[in-house]
Amino acid sequence: MSVRPQTRLGAVIRVSSGNFLEMYDFMVFGYYATAIGRAFFPTDSDFASLMLSLMTFGAGFLMRPLGAIILGAYIDHHGRRKGLLVTLTLMAIGTLSIGCLPGYATIGLFAPLLIVVGRLLQGFSAGVELGGVSVYLSEIATPGNKGFYVSWQSASQQVAVMFAALLGVLFSLVLPAEQMAQWGWRLPLLIGCAIIPFLFMLRRSLQETEEFRQRTHRPAPREIMRSVSQNWRIVAIGTLMVTMTTVSFYMITAYTPTFGKAELHLDAMTSLVVTLCVGASNFVWLPVMGALSDRIGRRPLLIACTVVCLLTAYPAMLWLVDAPSFQRLLIVELWLSFIYGSYNGAMVVHLTEIMPVEVRTAGFSLAYSLATAIFGGFTPAISTFLIHATGNKAMPGIWLSCAAACGLFAAIASGKRLQPVARVAPVSVAVGD
Repeated sequence: MSVRPQTRLGAVIRVSSGNFLEMYDFMVFGYYATAIGRAFFPTDSDFASLMLSLMTFGAGFLMRPLGAIILGAYIDHHGRRKGLLVTLTLMAIGTLSIGCLPGYATIGLFAPLLIVVGRLLQGFSAGVELGGVSVYLSEIATPGNKGFYVSWQSASQQVAVMFAALLGVLFSLVLPAEQMAQWGWRLPLLIGCAIIPFLFMLRRSLQETEEFRQRTHRPAPREIMRSVSQNWRIVAIGTLMVTMTTVSFYMITAYTPTFGKAELHLDAMTSLVVTLCVGASNFVWLPVMGALSDRIGRRPLLIACTVVCLLTAYPAMLWLVDAPSFQRLLIVELWLSFIYGSYNGAMVVHLTEIMPVEVRTAGFSLAYSLATAIFGGFTPAISTFLIHATGNKAMPGIWLSCAAACGLFAAIASGKRLQPVARVAPVSVAVGD
């Protein structure tokens, strides 16, 4: 039975709503890492407080692989709709705990401990959120348009980036810098808490995908775990492929306000406006390039984007730090945004296609989570450390180039025909364009 276009549009919006909450929380934490560091990790050194805050930001990503395995198996067994409701519930609990938690001055050591717990819970749920949404979109896509449909998983995150940045701009205009540093940074988190009921209302009306309903065999979690482990080569290639995406994304979004203020010595308003523009740019390029990948294939885009990134990332950063300004920061970030949007528009759908269908959610989520946990989530902390250790403010460009090298290798490797090991059910997937 065919599905009406407006029905599919509603499903895209509803399934992407949880993505919005997840990325909104991550962006707010990244934007206000300095203030959060002072509130929960006060030390005699501003650098130490910032690093503790950024490491807490990264700690949430360490839970993603565990969430990918446990919750991914749940979704592959019980269904896309049920699993996505579970992830939204866990994200909501993590958001509430961080937004309402008193600082170190009020409850002492419990403050940093509890905020780490909140971040770990967010990371656990986020471990499968991206995979669950991407798989759902791939299974409701019309023939020949899978890249376009799946790209809205990432595009929904850009709405969160823009919304968080816009709130940051508005609060910076209304509140003095001292008040923003003391308590104003909590306001965006509380706004995130306020929209949770609306997001639940949207996601509860989701229907199960027709592809999952028609499946005659739904493997048990133990079978899914075994199949994922047997297909470790595909997961490893997927992890390297996602590394390019996750490093570039967190560098041009979550890290931009901290980099602009701490290293380029630009005012907070400038960095937030640039981040707002980056979110808008990402939002445009992701579906455009997802649709282009439907026409020319995934791998040509993946290879071209990684090569371009290798050639331009570090020179662009050198040009920026040579004479920091709003104009240069905007140009460099929009260029990196173009590379990210072009690459990710093809990468996400390619990752859904190379995974064995019976463990598609768990396999996708594990590859994505490993890349984020090992590389992407710690990008702000790694970039800050590299600058501090070398004295070279352009070092984030080197880190991004390393991620591009991983993506290039994975894109080339994914062109070889890998035969998934199917112990759950007979599955034949050809890894290619």
